[in-house]
Amino acid sequence: MRRLRAEWEPQSLILMAFPHEETDWAREGDLQKAYTPFIRIAQAIAYSQTVYILCRSAAAIRDLFCSTSNMVFIEISTDDTWTRDYGPLSLETDEGPLLLDFRFDGWGGKYPAQRDDAVNATLHRMGYFGRTPMERVDFVLEGGSVECEGGGTILSTSRCLLNPNRNGGLSREELEAKLRETLGAERFLWLEHGYLAGDDTDGHIDTLARFVDPETIAYVACDDPSDEHYEELSAMRRELESFRRTDGIPFRLVPLPLPPARYDEEGRRLPATYANFLITNKALLYPTYEAPETDRKAGKIFAGLFPGREIIPIPCNALITQGGSLHCSTMQVKF
Repeated sequence: MRRLRAEWEPQSLILMAFPHEETDWAREGDLQKAYTPFIRIAQAIAYSQTVYILCRSAAAIRDLFCSTSNMVFIEISTDDTWTRDYGPLSLETDEGPLLLDFRFDGWGGKYPAQRDDAVNATLHRMGYFGRTPMERVDFVLEGGSVECEGGGTILSTSRCLLNPNRNGGLSREELEAKLRETLGAERFLWLEHGYLAGDDTDGHIDTLARFVDPETIAYVACDDPSDEHYEELSAMRRELESFRRTDGIPFRLVPLPLPPARYDEEGRRLPATYANFLITNKALLYPTYEAPETDRKAGKIFAGLFPGREIIPIPCNALITQGGSLHCSTMQVKF
Protein backbone atom coordinates (compact mmCIF):
# COMPACT_ATOMS: atom_id res chain seq x y z
CA MET A 1 0.00 0.00 0.00
CA ARG A 2 1.17 3.50 -0.88
CA ARG A 3 -0.55 6.76 -0.03
CA LEU A 4 0.49 10.29 -0.89
CA ARG A 5 0.05 12.37 2.23
CA ALA A 6 -2.19 15.44 2.28
CA GLU A 7 -0.49 18.73 3.11
CA TRP A 8 -2.51 19.22 6.31
CA GLU A 9 -1.21 15.97 7.83
CA PRO A 10 1.60 16.22 10.45
CA GLN A 11 4.92 17.35 8.98
CA SER A 12 8.51 16.81 10.09
CA LEU A 13 9.83 19.95 8.42
CA ILE A 14 9.52 22.44 5.58
CA LEU A 15 12.25 22.54 2.94
CA MET A 16 13.30 25.91 1.44
CA ALA A 17 16.17 27.18 -0.73
CA PHE A 18 17.53 30.73 -0.63
CA PRO A 19 18.45 32.91 -3.61
CA HIS A 20 22.16 33.18 -4.35
CA GLU A 21 24.55 34.80 -6.79
CA GLU A 22 23.94 32.24 -9.55
CA THR A 23 20.13 32.41 -9.57
CA ASP A 24 17.90 34.67 -11.64
CA TRP A 25 17.26 36.68 -8.48
CA ALA A 26 20.83 38.00 -8.68
CA ARG A 27 20.99 38.25 -12.47
CA GLU A 28 17.81 40.28 -12.79
CA GLY A 29 17.75 42.50 -9.73
CA ASP A 30 18.75 43.20 -6.16
CA LEU A 31 19.66 39.95 -4.43
CA GLN A 32 19.31 41.48 -0.97
CA LYS A 33 15.78 42.64 -1.79
CA ALA A 34 14.95 39.14 -3.02
CA TYR A 35 15.83 37.72 0.39
CA THR A 36 12.90 39.48 2.06
CA PRO A 37 9.99 37.12 1.25
CA PHE A 38 12.13 34.04 1.90
CA ILE A 39 13.13 35.39 5.30
CA ARG A 40 9.52 36.16 6.21
CA ILE A 41 8.29 32.74 5.10
CA ALA A 42 11.05 30.88 6.93
CA GLN A 43 10.59 32.96 10.08
CA ALA A 44 6.83 32.35 10.11
CA ILE A 45 7.28 28.60 9.71
CA ALA A 46 10.09 28.33 12.25
CA TYR A 47 7.86 29.85 14.92
CA SER A 48 6.34 26.41 15.39
CA GLN A 49 8.29 23.83 13.35
CA THR A 50 11.61 23.00 11.72
CA VAL A 51 12.76 24.63 8.48
CA TYR A 52 15.62 23.27 6.40
CA ILE A 53 17.21 26.18 4.52
CA LEU A 54 19.38 25.25 1.55
CA CYS A 55 22.02 27.90 0.88
CA ARG A 56 25.45 28.50 -0.58
CA SER A 57 26.79 30.00 2.63
CA ALA A 58 25.12 29.77 6.03
CA ALA A 59 27.35 32.56 7.36
CA ALA A 60 26.13 34.89 4.61
CA ILE A 61 22.44 34.64 5.51
CA ARG A 62 22.20 33.51 9.13
CA ASP A 63 22.43 37.04 10.52
CA LEU A 64 19.52 38.17 8.32
CA PHE A 65 17.08 36.47 10.70
CA CYS A 66 15.87 37.93 13.97
CA SER A 67 15.87 34.37 15.31
CA THR A 68 17.26 31.11 13.94
CA SER A 69 15.38 28.84 16.33
CA ASN A 70 14.05 25.75 14.49
CA MET A 71 16.19 26.61 11.43
CA VAL A 72 18.76 24.22 9.97
CA PHE A 73 21.08 25.82 7.41
CA ILE A 74 22.43 23.34 4.87
CA GLU A 75 25.16 24.39 2.46
CA ILE A 76 24.35 22.73 -0.85
CA SER A 77 24.40 23.67 -4.53
CA THR A 78 21.09 24.62 -6.16
CA ASP A 79 20.02 26.12 -9.45
CA ASP A 80 16.91 27.84 -8.15
CA THR A 81 14.64 28.33 -5.15
CA TRP A 82 11.45 26.45 -5.99
CA THR A 83 11.70 23.45 -3.65
CA ARG A 84 8.01 22.64 -4.18
CA ASP A 85 8.95 21.22 -7.55
CA TYR A 86 12.17 19.36 -6.78
CA GLY A 87 11.75 18.48 -3.10
CA PRO A 88 10.74 14.92 -2.14
CA LEU A 89 7.14 13.75 -2.02
CA SER A 90 6.10 12.18 1.29
CA LEU A 91 4.23 8.88 1.25
CA GLU A 92 2.92 6.39 3.78
CA THR A 93 3.36 2.68 3.03
CA ASP A 94 2.78 -0.60 4.83
CA GLU A 95 6.43 -0.43 5.89
CA GLY A 96 6.23 3.17 7.12
CA PRO A 97 7.20 6.56 5.64
CA LEU A 98 8.77 6.70 2.17
CA LEU A 99 10.21 9.66 0.28
CA LEU A 100 10.01 9.79 -3.51
CA ASP A 101 12.66 11.60 -5.54
CA PHE A 102 11.18 12.25 -8.98
CA ARG A 103 13.27 13.57 -11.83
CA PHE A 104 13.22 17.37 -12.20
CA ASP A 105 13.98 18.87 -15.61
CA GLY A 106 13.39 22.59 -15.03
CA TRP A 107 9.71 22.63 -16.02
CA GLY A 108 10.13 20.90 -19.34
CA GLY A 109 13.71 22.01 -20.03
CA LYS A 110 13.02 25.73 -19.68
CA TYR A 111 15.72 26.35 -17.05
CA PRO A 112 18.90 24.70 -15.69
CA ALA A 113 17.98 21.96 -13.24
CA GLN A 114 20.88 19.54 -12.78
CA ARG A 115 21.80 20.74 -9.28
CA ASP A 116 18.18 20.99 -8.15
CA ASP A 117 17.57 17.45 -9.41
CA ALA A 118 20.41 16.19 -7.18
CA VAL A 119 19.24 17.90 -3.97
CA ASN A 120 17.07 15.11 -2.55
CA ALA A 121 19.68 12.38 -2.99
CA THR A 122 22.33 14.61 -1.43
CA LEU A 123 20.19 15.44 1.61
CA HIS A 124 19.32 11.78 2.06
CA ARG A 125 22.96 10.71 1.78
CA MET A 126 23.92 13.34 4.38
CA GLY A 127 21.34 11.95 6.82
CA TYR A 128 18.95 14.90 6.91
CA PHE A 129 15.92 12.63 6.43
CA GLY A 130 16.93 10.21 9.16
CA ARG A 131 16.48 6.52 8.38
CA THR A 132 13.50 7.03 6.08
CA PRO A 133 14.08 5.29 2.74
CA MET A 134 14.11 7.33 -0.44
CA GLU A 135 13.18 5.95 -3.83
CA ARG A 136 14.44 7.53 -7.03
CA VAL A 137 11.81 7.60 -9.78
CA ASP A 138 13.04 8.04 -13.34
CA PHE A 139 10.02 10.09 -14.27
CA VAL A 140 9.47 13.86 -14.38
CA LEU A 141 6.98 15.09 -11.78
CA GLU A 142 6.90 18.41 -9.94
CA GLY A 143 5.30 18.71 -6.52
CA GLY A 144 3.33 21.77 -7.57
CA SER A 145 1.66 19.83 -10.37
CA VAL A 146 -0.32 17.44 -8.15
CA GLU A 147 -2.82 17.96 -5.35
CA CYS A 148 -4.11 15.16 -3.12
CA GLU A 149 -6.58 14.78 -0.27
CA GLY A 150 -4.74 11.91 1.42
CA GLY A 151 -7.23 9.33 0.22
CA GLY A 152 -5.88 8.41 -3.19
CA THR A 153 -7.44 11.20 -5.29
CA ILE A 154 -5.10 13.23 -7.50
CA LEU A 155 -6.19 16.64 -8.78
CA SER A 156 -4.09 18.03 -11.63
CA THR A 157 -4.11 19.76 -15.00
CA SER A 158 -3.72 17.95 -18.29
CA ARG A 159 -1.92 21.02 -19.66
CA CYS A 160 1.02 20.28 -17.35
CA LEU A 161 1.18 16.54 -16.73
CA LEU A 162 0.37 15.53 -20.31
CA ASN A 163 2.71 18.10 -21.82
CA PRO A 164 5.24 16.41 -24.16
CA ASN A 165 8.04 18.48 -22.63
CA ARG A 166 7.88 16.43 -19.40
CA ASN A 167 7.86 12.73 -20.27
CA GLY A 168 7.81 12.63 -24.03
CA GLY A 169 4.06 12.85 -24.47
CA LEU A 170 2.66 9.92 -22.52
CA SER A 171 -1.02 9.16 -22.97
CA ARG A 172 -3.40 9.87 -20.13
CA GLU A 173 -3.71 6.14 -19.48
CA GLU A 174 0.07 5.67 -19.34
CA LEU A 175 0.49 8.62 -17.00
CA GLU A 176 -2.27 7.44 -14.66
CA ALA A 177 -0.70 3.98 -14.53
CA LYS A 178 2.64 5.53 -13.52
CA LEU A 179 1.03 7.59 -10.75
CA ARG A 180 -0.87 4.58 -9.47
CA GLU A 181 2.39 2.69 -9.27
CA THR A 182 4.45 5.43 -7.62
CA LEU A 183 1.98 7.49 -5.58
CA GLY A 184 -0.68 4.89 -4.84
CA ALA A 185 -3.22 7.03 -6.70
CA GLU A 186 -6.65 5.49 -7.00
CA ARG A 187 -8.50 8.06 -9.08
CA PHE A 188 -7.83 11.24 -11.03
CA LEU A 189 -9.61 14.57 -11.41
CA TRP A 190 -8.30 16.29 -14.54
CA LEU A 191 -8.73 20.00 -15.21
CA GLU A 192 -8.69 20.85 -18.90
CA HIS A 193 -9.08 24.59 -18.28
CA GLY A 194 -7.51 27.24 -16.08
CA TYR A 195 -4.31 29.25 -16.42
CA LEU A 196 -2.53 32.31 -15.05
CA ALA A 197 -0.78 34.83 -17.25
CA GLY A 198 2.96 34.79 -16.61
CA ASP A 199 3.00 31.20 -15.38
CA ASP A 200 5.84 29.20 -16.92
CA THR A 201 4.99 25.85 -15.29
CA ASP A 202 2.43 24.92 -17.98
CA GLY A 203 -0.40 25.11 -15.48
CA HIS A 204 0.59 23.89 -12.03
CA ILE A 205 -2.46 22.98 -10.00
CA ASP A 206 -1.14 24.75 -6.89
CA THR A 207 -1.71 28.09 -8.61
CA LEU A 208 -5.33 27.26 -9.50
CA ALA A 209 -7.15 24.86 -7.18
CA ARG A 210 -6.21 23.27 -3.86
CA PHE A 211 -7.63 20.68 -1.51
CA VAL A 212 -8.36 22.23 1.87
CA ASP A 213 -9.71 19.02 3.37
CA PRO A 214 -11.04 15.78 1.84
CA GLU A 215 -14.36 17.47 1.05
CA THR A 216 -13.31 21.00 0.07
CA ILE A 217 -11.49 22.61 -2.85
CA ALA A 218 -10.46 26.27 -2.84
CA TYR A 219 -10.01 27.68 -6.33
CA VAL A 220 -9.14 30.90 -8.12
CA ALA A 221 -12.21 32.71 -9.46
CA CYS A 222 -12.49 35.61 -11.86
CA ASP A 223 -15.67 37.73 -11.86
CA ASP A 224 -14.52 40.35 -14.36
CA PRO A 225 -15.53 39.52 -17.95
CA SER A 226 -12.95 42.00 -19.23
CA ASP A 227 -10.08 40.14 -17.56
CA GLU A 228 -8.04 37.82 -19.78
CA HIS A 229 -8.55 34.99 -17.28
CA TYR A 230 -12.33 35.15 -17.22
CA GLU A 231 -13.21 32.51 -19.82
CA GLU A 232 -10.62 29.95 -18.73
CA LEU A 233 -11.26 30.29 -15.01
CA SER A 234 -15.03 30.18 -15.56
CA ALA A 235 -14.60 26.95 -17.52
CA MET A 236 -12.39 25.62 -14.74
CA ARG A 237 -15.08 26.39 -12.18
CA ARG A 238 -17.61 24.43 -14.19
CA GLU A 239 -15.22 21.48 -14.31
CA LEU A 240 -14.75 21.63 -10.54
CA GLU A 241 -18.53 21.69 -10.11
CA SER A 242 -18.75 18.42 -12.07
CA PHE A 243 -16.21 16.61 -9.86
CA ARG A 244 -17.39 14.23 -7.14
CA ARG A 245 -15.91 12.90 -3.93
CA THR A 246 -15.43 9.15 -3.53
CA ASP A 247 -18.91 8.94 -1.98
CA GLY A 248 -20.47 10.58 -5.03
CA ILE A 249 -21.21 13.92 -3.34
CA PRO A 250 -19.98 17.15 -5.00
CA PHE A 251 -17.03 18.87 -3.39
CA ARG A 252 -17.57 21.99 -1.35
CA LEU A 253 -16.09 24.69 -3.58
CA VAL A 254 -14.68 27.90 -2.11
CA PRO A 255 -13.77 30.68 -4.58
CA LEU A 256 -10.66 32.73 -3.93
CA PRO A 257 -10.46 36.26 -5.38
CA LEU A 258 -8.14 37.01 -8.25
CA PRO A 259 -5.69 39.75 -7.21
CA PRO A 260 -5.55 42.90 -9.32
CA ALA A 261 -3.18 42.58 -12.26
CA ARG A 262 0.49 42.93 -11.40
CA TYR A 263 3.13 43.57 -14.09
CA ASP A 264 6.90 43.41 -14.37
CA GLU A 265 9.07 46.27 -15.62
CA GLU A 266 8.55 45.17 -19.21
CA GLY A 267 4.77 45.21 -18.90
CA ARG A 268 4.23 41.44 -18.68
CA ARG A 269 1.51 40.26 -16.33
CA LEU A 270 2.74 38.29 -13.32
CA PRO A 271 1.09 35.10 -11.94
CA ALA A 272 -0.41 36.45 -8.71
CA THR A 273 -2.69 33.92 -7.00
CA TYR A 274 -4.00 33.30 -3.49
CA ALA A 275 -4.21 29.57 -4.24
CA ASN A 276 -0.46 29.36 -3.61
CA PHE A 277 -0.91 29.10 0.17
CA LEU A 278 1.01 26.79 2.52
CA ILE A 279 -0.48 24.62 5.27
CA THR A 280 1.93 23.96 8.16
CA ASN A 281 1.43 22.08 11.41
CA LYS A 282 -0.03 25.09 13.21
CA ALA A 283 -0.49 27.83 10.66
CA LEU A 284 -1.78 28.80 7.24
CA LEU A 285 0.57 31.09 5.31
CA TYR A 286 -0.94 32.91 2.36
CA PRO A 287 0.55 35.30 -0.19
CA THR A 288 -0.43 38.96 -0.40
CA TYR A 289 0.21 41.38 -3.26
CA GLU A 290 -0.16 44.93 -1.90
CA ALA A 291 -3.83 44.73 -2.87
CA PRO A 292 -5.69 45.69 0.34
CA GLU A 293 -9.19 44.66 -0.72
CA THR A 294 -8.42 41.20 -2.11
CA ASP A 295 -5.63 40.55 0.40
CA ARG A 296 -8.09 41.09 3.26
CA LYS A 297 -10.82 39.10 1.53
CA ALA A 298 -8.47 36.14 1.03
CA GLY A 299 -7.39 36.33 4.67
CA LYS A 300 -10.99 36.14 5.87
CA ILE A 301 -11.66 33.16 3.63
CA PHE A 302 -8.62 31.32 4.96
CA ALA A 303 -9.59 32.11 8.56
CA GLY A 304 -12.93 30.42 7.91
CA LEU A 305 -11.31 27.42 6.21
CA PHE A 306 -8.60 26.87 8.84
CA PRO A 307 -10.13 27.81 12.23
CA GLY A 308 -7.52 25.85 14.17
CA ARG A 309 -4.50 27.46 12.56
CA GLU A 310 -2.88 30.88 12.79
CA ILE A 311 -3.44 32.82 9.55
CA ILE A 312 -0.24 34.55 8.44
CA PRO A 313 -0.07 36.88 5.40
CA ILE A 314 3.25 37.07 3.56
CA PRO A 315 3.98 39.84 0.99
CA CYS A 316 4.91 38.01 -2.22
CA ASN A 317 5.19 40.62 -4.98
CA ALA A 318 8.94 39.94 -5.15
CA LEU A 319 8.33 36.20 -5.57
CA ILE A 320 5.99 36.50 -8.54
CA THR A 321 8.59 38.49 -10.48
CA GLN A 322 10.37 35.14 -10.87
CA GLY A 323 7.20 33.21 -11.70
CA GLY A 324 6.36 31.56 -8.38
CA SER A 325 4.80 32.43 -5.05
CA LEU A 326 4.67 31.23 -1.45
CA HIS A 327 3.76 27.56 -1.91
CA CYS A 328 6.23 27.20 -4.77
CA SER A 329 9.11 28.16 -2.48
CA THR A 330 8.38 25.47 0.12
CA MET A 331 7.96 21.70 0.41
CA GLN A 332 6.62 19.88 3.44
CA VAL A 333 8.43 16.65 4.36
CA LYS A 334 7.38 13.83 6.65
CA PHE A 335 9.87 11.12 7.63
